[in-house]
Amino acid sequence: MVHQYQITGMTCGNCVAKVKSALLMVPFVTEVVVSKELSSATITMDKHISLNVFQSALDPKYQITALSHSEMTEQAKSWFETYKPVLLIFIYITSSTLLIQFTNSVFDWMQWMQYFMAAFFLVFSFFKLLNLKGFAESYQMYDIVAKRFNGWAYIYPFIELALGLAFLLNFNVVITNSVTFLVMGISIIGVLQSVLNKKQIQCACLGAVFNLPMSTITIIEDLLMIGMSVWMLLYHFYN
Repeated sequence: MVHQYQITGMTCGNCVAKVKSALLMVPFVTEVVVSKELSSATITMDKHISLNVFQSALDPKYQITALSHSEMTEQAKSWFETYKPVLLIFIYITSSTLLIQFTNSVFDWMQWMQYFMAAFFLVFSFFKLLNLKGFAESYQMYDIVAKRFNGWAYIYPFIELALGLAFLLNFNVVITNSVTFLVMGISIIGVLQSVLNKKQIQCACLGAVFNLPMSTITIIEDLLMIGMSVWMLLYHFYN
């Protein structure tokens, strides 16, 4: 994508060179054309980059503003494009499991959660297993167990696969949900640390197939599984 920006503060050819060099250092920027006469910069990038990132890369005496596009619109578009794979997966899983319930005479929330969790683990483990080595390398970057025991990163997708099958086959409710709570509870610790420390690393939730950044979306995924497992355990013991 190509965007145009206005840059103030450039007074000479040396300023143009400094601005161009600084902008080219920003990740995902592939080409920069700077004009002192027009006080502008045309930037080619592989993905949308916020105005704040460009401003941080420049000397404070140079001020950059957007010209030919809406910053908010571009950010929203970029967010959707980045997380489109995981959003589509959630839509498919939610829709298909809801359709199952509509065939019943009474909507069974517990059964819906059971099938939702089955589909979640089966689909997410599938993408991890497509490139097990790539997943393991990404997972070891943030998971607290995988950092200390590399083998855990190779075992984890198979645990998700087993949990998916357990939910699908309605295997022992207590064991299945207890393991889910334990596994996802441990997993979310590394995710929270990475997000709170603003680490720019790849999320391994869909393996190495998609380049998804670590974000609050990952936290929501883990919390959803933890919450559902707790709810199903409480329902089992108190009903």
